Amino acid sequence: MQVDTPDKIRNIAVVGHNDTGKTTLVSAALFGSGVTTRLNKVEDGNAVTDFDAEEIGRSISIGTAVAFAPWKQHKINLIDCPGYGIFQSEIQSGMQVADAAIICIDAASGVEVMTERVWQIAKERDLPVSFQLTKMDRERAEFFSTAESLQKKFGRGALPVQLPLGKEGGFDGIVDLVHEKAYRFKKDGDGKGTEEAIPEELLPIVEEWRTKLVEAVAESDEDLMEKFFDEGTLAGDELHRGLRAAIANREIFPITMSSAVHGIGISTTLDSIVDILPSPLDRGDFPATNVAGEPNDVAVDPAGPVAALIFKTINDPYSGRISLLRVVSGKLESDCTTWNVRAEENERLGHLQLMQGKTGKATGAAICGDIVGVAKLKISNTGDTLCTRTAPVHVSWIDLPPPAMSFAVEPKSKGDDERIGEAVQRVMDEDIALKSGRDAQTGEYLLSGTGQLHVEINVAKLRKRFKVDVILHPPKVPYREAIRRRAEGHGRHKKQSGGRGQFADCSVTIEPLSRGEDFEFVDEIFGGSIPTNYRPAVAKGIKEAAAMGYSANYPVVDFRVRLQDGQYHDVDSSEMAFKIAGSIAFKDAMTKASPVLIEPMMKVEIVTSEEFTGDIMSDLSQRRGKPQGMDVQDGTQTIKAVVPMAEMLDYATALRSMTQGRASFTMTYSHYEELPKLVQDKVIRDYEREKAEA
Repeated sequence: MQVDTPDKIRNIAVVGHNDTGKTTLVSAALFGSGVTTRLNKVEDGNAVTDFDAEEIGRSISIGTAVAFAPWKQHKINLIDCPGYGIFQSEIQSGMQVADAAIICIDAASGVEVMTERVWQIAKERDLPVSFQLTKMDRERAEFFSTAESLQKKFGRGALPVQLPLGKEGGFDGIVDLVHEKAYRFKKDGDGKGTEEAIPEELLPIVEEWRTKLVEAVAESDEDLMEKFFDEGTLAGDELHRGLRAAIANREIFPITMSSAVHGIGISTTLDSIVDILPSPLDRGDFPATNVAGEPNDVAVDPAGPVAALIFKTINDPYSGRISLLRVVSGKLESDCTTWNVRAEENERLGHLQLMQGKTGKATGAAICGDIVGVAKLKISNTGDTLCTRTAPVHVSWIDLPPPAMSFAVEPKSKGDDERIGEAVQRVMDEDIALKSGRDAQTGEYLLSGTGQLHVEINVAKLRKRFKVDVILHPPKVPYREAIRRRAEGHGRHKKQSGGRGQFADCSVTIEPLSRGEDFEFVDEIFGGSIPTNYRPAVAKGIKEAAAMGYSANYPVVDFRVRLQDGQYHDVDSSEMAFKIAGSIAFKDAMTKASPVLIEPMMKVEIVTSEEFTGDIMSDLSQRRGKPQGMDVQDGTQTIKAVVPMAEMLDYATALRSMTQGRASFTMTYSHYEELPKLVQDKVIRDYEREKAEA
């Protein structure tokens, strides 16, 4: 379906807690609008927007997907977002290109963890919000108490624009408060309601809630307020116009409802999207910067220069690589050449596609405000802006959260060593929250994500899509060894086996440096006890020996070596001999320098609500954490602490369990500190046991 003007488009992010029926609602909208010939279901593995093998196998949404429903000469782009917090980057990317969000809420469960989180994401983006009470046919589903809880949590602007007909298993219809009409639905029908008169017994309650809605709309506009005071009500067109404006300005957050799995409330939901939720033109300018990084917002203008944001990449084994674009400005045409402002290169587009999940239908062009797909882009990635070379612009993209958990990756088969990098890159193209790289200190290849499940899902993708099987291990903690005191060491290397022999002798002193100063070599020889050309070999031998460690095979750091004396032989001495002598002298000095293990300490910031502060502080104490303070802002608390890295390897899982997923944390390297004696002894014992078993 193609539309000619942006006001005929609705871009709606469907978000909420997991298992609130988001994908089912999208599937029902596609069925009710005639896109599909039956109601596709998550449990049947045929939902249009859950097409990945992992999504089908786990019956959860993992990535953001787009489908569109044609309705009343409008194109409704439904952006189906995951509900689990570990996929927050997918949720953010979907909401970044939406003009409004429908937050799905299980009518029996009410406000849950992700309800609050997606509300906050919408608030940060100034994105209009509509609440959709789902599963209204469930036992204990209660409309009025849930609506009141929404008002209590999100403010009095959360107001019903619909009321239910029937309750729990008897729910079979909707009363439209705006147009004062009632609709009955056939259970398991096509999702289209039949208009009828509002039941007489409901007229008082309908009048009560409609009056509340009229008053709220009047309060949002001075002219309407004056009209309301004069006449005591608002005319239908005035209410409709005022409601649209109040929703676009985030003053009113309408509450609608459905039982999508039974097709109840689908046509009324689609009606409300078209009637009262904003179009791209209502949204206003898109935040952006110019090439110098200065603010340069982009107007939603069909006649303006082309600007399009890539917000999602799909890597399908059969369809190939497809990039999803939101056309922000201008008109994008198939087979045109655009300018990738990040790469500073031309990117030629092939055929544009109208997307239903992973399936695309070719279209000639897309106007500003629309969402389309394009296959096989060569240089462009998720987050890139495609524009014109004469009007370059960076459309604002999301801030990716840092990884919360890392795993060391080891291929099961040696033959997969070379393939694993390419396969991981293709998975990372699709999942922007996944990171990979080799740890410079331990040499391990790490796969990092927002949680254990996140990493495991991507490992499953590697296996199923690219036939690359890997083993996950917790990453090694990059312990280091240091010394506490000054010590002297002597090294002599002498070997005679016929012919030219090997001889070198050196005396050194080692002494501790401050943390982070690594290694310093000082040549204090006066005279020719060791020739100048052999002295760097002593330093090299010491550095190589230090890299192998002393107590537990961890590199020795933060020490100074003073080369003080030595001997050489005119014939038998060599650089190799002095290198060996240097390593011997280092090991001799270490026996007297009181060696100790040191560990990396991490700066940790945890954002939580007050109710969990005590549990979090207690847990940090058990992890040998040192509190550094606490900030309170907007009803949340930010706990700051310094915690050993070794104690944080499982923290993402532990924090989610402690707080029911309502807290988040960031972690960055701070410094190294000496291990407590008991912990140090355990690390050394573990090393000695592994060495004996090897």
